[in-house]
Amino acid sequence: MMVIQMVTYISLIIAVVAMIVKAMRYANAPEHLRWELYPVPHEGDRAEYGGSYLEELDWWTKKRHADHFKEIKEMMAEIIFLKGVFNNNKRVWTSSFPFHFGLYLCIGWLVMLLGGAIAEKLGVEISANAGAIGIIIHYLTIIAGYLGLVLAGLGAFGLFIWRATDPKQKPYNSPAEYFNLIVFDIVVVVTLIAQLTGDFGFETLRAYVGSLVTFSPAPALSGWMVAEIVVVSLIIMYIPLTRMSHFVAKYFLYHAVRWNDEPNPKGSAIEKRIAELLQQKVGWKASHMSTGKSWVEVVKETDNE
Repeated sequence: MMVIQMVTYISLIIAVVAMIVKAMRYANAPEHLRWELYPVPHEGDRAEYGGSYLEELDWWTKKRHADHFKEIKEMMAEIIFLKGVFNNNKRVWTSSFPFHFGLYLCIGWLVMLLGGAIAEKLGVEISANAGAIGIIIHYLTIIAGYLGLVLAGLGAFGLFIWRATDPKQKPYNSPAEYFNLIVFDIVVVVTLIAQLTGDFGFETLRAYVGSLVTFSPAPALSGWMVAEIVVVSLIIMYIPLTRMSHFVAKYFLYHAVRWNDEPNPKGSAIEKRIAELLQQKVGWKASHMSTGKSWVEVVKETDNE
């Protein structure tokens, strides 16, 4: 079973490193072209009518007050309920919402398995006949696990059907889109078979997670459970390596592009970053461009024409 544990360890390490690298790449990307589309949630009450701090007299002399609560509220509506998808494409939402919500529950399921494994190592019994903490962890693990798997599986299947049948969507599909959804359903089916046929309450799986935490030998596993652990480990590793981890990009899209209304006064950090970018050389060719010159030089040439 040591090989199975190594698969899990390696998958988790690659997933964490990949997520950190991806986040850093977005965080260190050049200055974005800001949308400055209103309403911006952190404008508080002004967001109700699309207002901003710019409507205040002498706004540049006043301290800005951002309403982070409303911003978080708007983020939660988008993250949990996919508000944007619901408002713009309800057909997609009927599959995308259960898929994403199922994935959130599956994350919660993994967290409960980890928490339960640690609790067991500390001497807390996890079962339907245990104390209050043990009972809560036991049933939350079961509910989050099975409900999450079913919702994610149905959502992935619905998204596959939508991509395969919607004539407007077909031109934008790639083989990877179909492959990813099929992979999710395979993982769901294998996991459900493994658990329903031999580990309904996740006791063995919790013991396996405990072995990972304590670096101890894994418990005896059935063939289906070995398959389950392998496919779950691999998909955890696979997601950060693909655009399925778009939630990272989405965070920066909202905060660095869509909702970024940070003022840019003379001498600001934003002005400095833009000035540095303008020194970059033009690397593409066109009849109206001077390839090899900086953007500042190109702009000056255009102004002199």
